[in-house]
Order: sequence, then C-alpha cells, then structure tokens
Amino acid sequence: MSLVLSLNPAIDAEWRVDRIRWDEKNVLSGETRWAGGKGINVARWLQHLRGNPRLLIPLGGRAGDELAQELADRKLAARVIPISGDSRINVMVTPDAGPQIRFNQPGPRLTRAEWAATFAATAEELRRAGLFIISGSLPRQATVTTYGRMVRQANAAGVRTLLDCDGPALPPGLRERPFVGKPNEFGLELWCGRKLRTDAAVLRAAREMSEATGGWVLVSRAGAGGLLVNVRENVAAFARIPVVPVRNTVGAGDSLLAAAALQILADAPPLEWLRWGVATATAAVQVRAGTLPPLAKVRAMAGRIRVGE
Repeated sequence: MSLVLSLNPAIDAEWRVDRIRWDEKNVLSGETRWAGGKGINVARWLQHLRGNPRLLIPLGGRAGDELAQELADRKLAARVIPISGDSRINVMVTPDAGPQIRFNQPGPRLTRAEWAATFAATAEELRRAGLFIISGSLPRQATVTTYGRMVRQANAAGVRTLLDCDGPALPPGLRERPFVGKPNEFGLELWCGRKLRTDAAVLRAAREMSEATGGWVLVSRAGAGGLLVNVRENVAAFARIPVVPVRNTVGAGDSLLAAAALQILADAPPLEWLRWGVATATAAVQVRAGTLPPLAKVRAMAGRIRVGE
C-alpha cells in the first residue's frame, strides 16, 4: 500500500471560456469539477496505474463533503480526519487558446487537536505502508517543520518517503533525509536561491540537493522532461520527451511522481523510475484537465522517452 498524505486538498474547478476579456464579463462555455490538490492527484494516478493507494486527508465544510463524496465514488481508499475549517476550492480559467490562469485558495487552519489527530493517524497508517508519499502545500499557518516531522515518523517506521513540496516547507523536510525529493524546476530554484537557465545549472542544483539529503532527487521539468540524480550512487540521468500537443498541465508533476513510486515499489532500476514518470506526465498533458489518459497511451509514450546522461 502507498500511503499518500494530502494535507491541503481541494476541489479543482476548471472554467472554460473562448477567450479572457480583461475588465469585462466572461461567460463560461463550460465547467468541470473534480477532487484535486497534489496529494489527491497522486492517489488518482496511482489507482489509474493499477497501484494500491490510501489517502490520509483532513476534510471540512461543504467542499470537504464534496471531496469525500467524490473519493467514495471513485473508490479511492481514504482515512479522513474531520476538521472544523473549510477545505479549499481552486479555480483555473482555460481559454480556447492562450495561457491558463489559476487561482488557489490558501486552505483551512487546523486546530491543535486536529494536528494531534493527524500525526497520530500518520503513525498508525505507516505501520502497513510500503511507501509514504507527501505531496502538496501545507494548510494555512502550519509550521514549516510539519513535513520534516512526518518524514522523521516514516524513517522511524522503516518506510521510504517521497517528498513533493516547495517553498519554506521543503528545506526542513529535506533535512530529515527522505528517500526521494521531487521538486520541479521552479521549486529547485527556490531551494538553491538562483535561476537555473541551463541543463548544467539544473544538474548542479539537483546534485546539491542530493548531497544534502544523501538520497535521490527527481526533478520534473515540464517540456524539458525530467532529471534523476543520486550523488552517492553516481547517477545523473536526463529524460527527453518528444514534441506533443499540450492541452493542460495541471497535475503533470503528480502523475510523474505516481508512476515513479510504482516503479520503486516494483524494485525496478532507477532509470525506469525516470522513464515511466516522464512518460506518464507526457501522456497526461495531452488530455483535458481532470481526465486521465488511457494506459495504452502511457505505455506507448514510455517507448519514446530517451533516458541518458
């Protein structure tokens, strides 16, 4: 079982318009809503790829009720921690052509008792987990050491952790030495404090992160593919992708993480973590937001990914 922690889940709502009219009324041509937030996206992908995910998730308010109902409808196993605050709703505005705009709410503030329940549930769930995936932002006003504490819990339980977050929560999480740190390029830039304008610069920063954690670093790079680094294992590999039509980029990094996690659980060679992760993300960007591509498309894409130094 892959235990997926989603501390700041959301209803994702896509509003479709023909074009964005600034300072004018924009009439929707359609709306789609689905259970989202990075952790839920990872769990959905794990399920789609024939994995066995279990979510650990705080939910509250009407959006929390909607999230819980959709998880039940999708038969996604979840341990829900009831909270008094309202779970968030994220909105993306997608025109027929041109860039997408996203608006994310900060999420609820958990009480001291709700945090205690969350940490206790994490300890219990780790007893039967084969992998622990921490994904997404922290709830409002959460301490930046929260993820680090949870990585420490997993290490004590002998469970490997994949950590996917950015901003102030990332350095304390990495200090606890997760098995895999999974930033995107922007998150890697924030961590190292400089712009990464070339492949060589991205590689240097990923090596620095691997040296800091003593483990693996998996970098999602959007149209540039991905990078896997482990200084101790002397691994540094790029994955290149073919040019594909991009319809949506929401959750692409989450699909990469889910596919890599399944390869880790299967004891596949590390370069296969990278190949299948990037292949899955490349398939994901070719479909509409909130939908998942056929597995045959993922398998076909895996055959087209070039992995090497």
